[in-house]
Amino acid sequence: MTDNPMPGQNYPLRYTRQIPLIGEEGQDRLARAEVCICGAGGLGSPAAMYLAAAGVGSIHLVDGDLVEESNLNRQILHSSATIGLSKVSSARESILALNPGVRVISSPDWIVGGNAGALIGRADIVIDALDNFGARYELNREARRMAVPLVHGAVSGFAGQATTVLPRSGPCLQCAVPHPPPEEVHSVLGAVAGVIGSIQALEAIKYLTGLGELLSGKMLLWDGMRCECELLPLERDPFCRTCGEGQE
Repeated sequence: MTDNPMPGQNYPLRYTRQIPLIGEEGQDRLARAEVCICGAGGLGSPAAMYLAAAGVGSIHLVDGDLVEESNLNRQILHSSATIGLSKVSSARESILALNPGVRVISSPDWIVGGNAGALIGRADIVIDALDNFGARYELNREARRMAVPLVHGAVSGFAGQATTVLPRSGPCLQCAVPHPPPEEVHSVLGAVAGVIGSIQALEAIKYLTGLGELLSGKMLLWDGMRCECELLPLERDPFCRTCGEGQE
């Protein structure tokens, strides 16, 4: 159960620095919202922590992996003490330590075999914090079918990218990335994952509160070596295998 105040009640001091920005109505919307975060690793860690800190009412974590020592340079939901635990269990402890008013739903599952729709469930928005494009495409397909927005993020080395896919409008993830990049183990600096995961959290907060301009139809490309950002316009592919005439 969550001990977040019901909409319309007075909020605790933890939200006093953001309510002037989003208003009590915006805080109410966050408190009523459920966000599904697929991947409790480098991207899912900052996304989950900042969404919890903002007062999102329910966070559904999906990840079938266990915590390993090699995760700890970037996956700040976890610690040396949780090595060997399931990532969703470790993440749940960290989120509740930060904000015990958040309801955390844990699913120790992989996105495989057509299960993405069931895992998305009743979420208001989905965070794609996965590390392979096979699972990303399935999540993209099911989120679009269920008319749920999807916030994509990916990192490699000192670089990262992010975009927001709105249901039934604009380009989907497969329009933006028609073919998966080669499967390989990417080197990544933790701070890079922190930047992109934070952007994903911000996109979700803007969508849930109805504020700001989303990264729909745009891919944000971030170069950490130069500390430069580029916005690449995206167009819907009429022959896309997910949302166009070529859909499977």
